Amino acid sequence: MSDNRHILCIDLRGFYASCECVMRGLDPLEAKLAVVGNVERSGSIVLAISPGLKKLGFKNRCRFYELPRDKGIIFAPARMRVYLEYSQKIIEIFLKYVPIEDLHIYSVDESFLDVTESMHLFASNNKEMARVIMEDIYNTTGLFSACGIGPNMLLAKLSLDLEAKKNPDGIAYWNYNDVEKKLWPVMPLSKMWGIGVNLEKSLNSMGMYKVGDIANYDLKRLINKFGVIGEELYYHSRGIDRSRMQNPHIIRDHNYGIGQTLFEDYYENIKIVMLEQCEELGMRIRLKKQMGRTIHLSIGYSKDVGGGGFSRQMTLDEPTNLTSEIYDACKQLFNTFYDGRPIRKITISIGKLTADRPLQLGLFEKRDKMQRLAYAMDEIRGKFGKGSILRGVSYLDKATSIRRTKLIGGHYAELEYHETKEMVK
Repeated sequence: MSDNRHILCIDLRGFYASCECVMRGLDPLEAKLAVVGNVERSGSIVLAISPGLKKLGFKNRCRFYELPRDKGIIFAPARMRVYLEYSQKIIEIFLKYVPIEDLHIYSVDESFLDVTESMHLFASNNKEMARVIMEDIYNTTGLFSACGIGPNMLLAKLSLDLEAKKNPDGIAYWNYNDVEKKLWPVMPLSKMWGIGVNLEKSLNSMGMYKVGDIANYDLKRLINKFGVIGEELYYHSRGIDRSRMQNPHIIRDHNYGIGQTLFEDYYENIKIVMLEQCEELGMRIRLKKQMGRTIHLSIGYSKDVGGGGFSRQMTLDEPTNLTSEIYDACKQLFNTFYDGRPIRKITISIGKLTADRPLQLGLFEKRDKMQRLAYAMDEIRGKFGKGSILRGVSYLDKATSIRRTKLIGGHYAELEYHETKEMVK
């Protein structure tokens, strides 16, 4: 079992929506506000709702058209750059209380702080420490937060998700003695951090429906079924987490990919977006000084025709990082497996990576010149922005690259149009 530390997991409540409320002089706990990815499209995702709107039973990640227009809801277009600026202010607050090695930024609105070594400077116990930091966040930014506390990152996160967000003061503390009483009864299993819907189905098929069922299952059978994940499930269900924020986790890239969900149906014209994605993918792997041999194309069909799609890959004779060669492989896969149904999602990835090296010359082409040209274009983009050099195809009606250069995290960085009366009523 890991040592008994004081870990805080702090979540900014309804972060994007709360930022919009604060900028409008509204109380996030009372205002009814929703942040929408694109207010000009009824099918756009609702990225966040204010705590005030959440109290009425609405949830994040619904579609824009699912929210009523007659309830006085404010619909705010996403402004990712502004939210990142707020996030940076929060990080600066955290660094007043812990050194950077004791801070782990889990997402734009959620962070872990190990206050074991610094708590005595600000508070007499971990709950008081949480209150001090949460009050600083509110006084500085006007944003409300919630905090889960535990002896390790796992229990801090679980206490946040399963209790703190429901408590009036937004704080919960779980220790190892609370696991059997508070964690074991949790069901469905997907409510536990780290268990997705597919894993939940597999565990259900083995007779496990509550977290306590995992804790009392045979460890060897879990490992035989799920490998390392099975062992991790067993120990996590008992509240045991050996990870430490001070030990950095190195992520090794095994492939690179890019994908997007489209706002309208595409057919053969998907090749416009396909070429744009291949261009960006090629740039990414060149920046990493790598090449790949396996090209993977995944196409998702519209829900209007029942969804589905296909996912296929092919291995090239020689590794590449050239846009044209990645695109040729994708076209071959598409022409072979596409059945004519409307397309709403496309993902392309490249794997079997190797270190970059001079490309083998073909009989009738100079691949090395193509590679030098690609690197020259990358250098210009690095200096002047991704949109400084685009292929001609990106200026066609069905292209998406120009719009995507204005996005952060898939959403608009800043407003490019005035809000309508409906948005601010």
